[in-house]
Amino acid sequence: MKDRTVLRTGIAGTAIAAICCFTPVLVIALGAVGLSAWLGWVDYVLFPAMAIFMGVTAYGLWLRQRNRIAGCCETTDAKESEQKT
Repeated sequence: MKDRTVLRTGIAGTAIAAICCFTPVLVIALGAVGLSAWLGWVDYVLFPAMAIFMGVTAYGLWLRQRNRIAGCCETTDAKESEQKT
């Protein structure tokens, strides 16, 4: 998977979990459709989901940084080998 895709997935998941955790969006939505009984265990699902998506975001940032460093070194090594010949 590309680092950009991992990063986008992590950011989107974190944003959605944060919106559902810290705003009454989920409470209103579940109450509107008659599923307000599910609100008792929502925190048991949303907080771990947010932590997982934050981890995915961190992993995506790490992949991006690693690829930038690897790309930087490859061009430097290629220039040095061209100069030697």
